[in-house]
Amino acid sequence: MNPKTNTSEMHSEDASAQHTRHATTALATEDKNIAIIAYITVIGLIIAFIMNNEKKAVFPTYHIKQSLGIALTGLALFVVGMIPVLGWIVSFLGSLGLLYLWITGLMNAINGRQVPVPWLGEKFEEWFKNI
Repeated sequence: MNPKTNTSEMHSEDASAQHTRHATTALATEDKNIAIIAYITVIGLIIAFIMNNEKKAVFPTYHIKQSLGIALTGLALFVVGMIPVLGWIVSFLGSLGLLYLWITGLMNAINGRQVPVPWLGEKFEEWFKNI
């Protein structure tokens, strides 16, 4: 550093660097929030889809796909649950598995990880690749 540089220039450079870091963090926080919202009920999934519709950020889009897959799996389990006895058993056990998928997906979004949910996550990526 040049000894003739005054301190006001150094503070200006530090403030600029902090502003850039803050803008990057804010963007990442917004993406993370959209990803978390995607896991909060079907209405949250719709809201997250709308919030991410224009910018198409990779992280929220990934979790929107995972959440959509979980929601559709829940709908399928609901339909199976209409079948007496065997359908009830499959629906109950499937609902426990679905709860596990939902918690795993939500924790991945909270921790900022882009990891597929167990069992069906890779299929969700394949099925919803055009979203």
